[in-house]
Amino acid sequence: MTTDFRVRQAAADDAPVLARLRWEFKQEDSEDRAGGPADPARSVEQAERWIRERLAGGRWLAWVAESGGQVCGHVFLHLIERVPEPYEDNIPTGYVTNFYVAPSQRDRGFGAALLEALQAYARHQGMDTLIVWPSERSVPLYRRAGFQPSAELLENTMA
Repeated sequence: MTTDFRVRQAAADDAPVLARLRWEFKQEDSEDRAGGPADPARSVEQAERWIRERLAGGRWLAWVAESGGQVCGHVFLHLIERVPEPYEDNIPTGYVTNFYVAPSQRDRGFGAALLEALQAYARHQGMDTLIVWPSERSVPLYRRAGFQPSAELLENTMA
């Protein structure tokens, strides 16, 4: 594992590279599941606009890992507002998603560093819960970062 990279919070101006990496991530995921990529249903430019708007709006945050001046990994955090309560602060729950490191950069510590930056932010904000729907491949990384199965969460996949 090397440390010749840095992790920083993403800005709306990072949207083009984040959209491109999102498409690479989903193409890799599609190949893993179906044996080959399908034709995209939307353009990478649409994803770029979506990401730019969300990062500028502040309810979505992202962190990127850079090596050699190139963004090669990212993780997103969506801040989910909670209904106000009379006895607790209204601190959001964090939804961790779109976690990806380019295949050529894996096993260098990027994933752990990205999760560490996201968790440091969440702790600083006083958040007490982060949720994620991990891929089978990412479960060990999340477990090493302290994520555990929940006995409280229920899911309805609407199938």
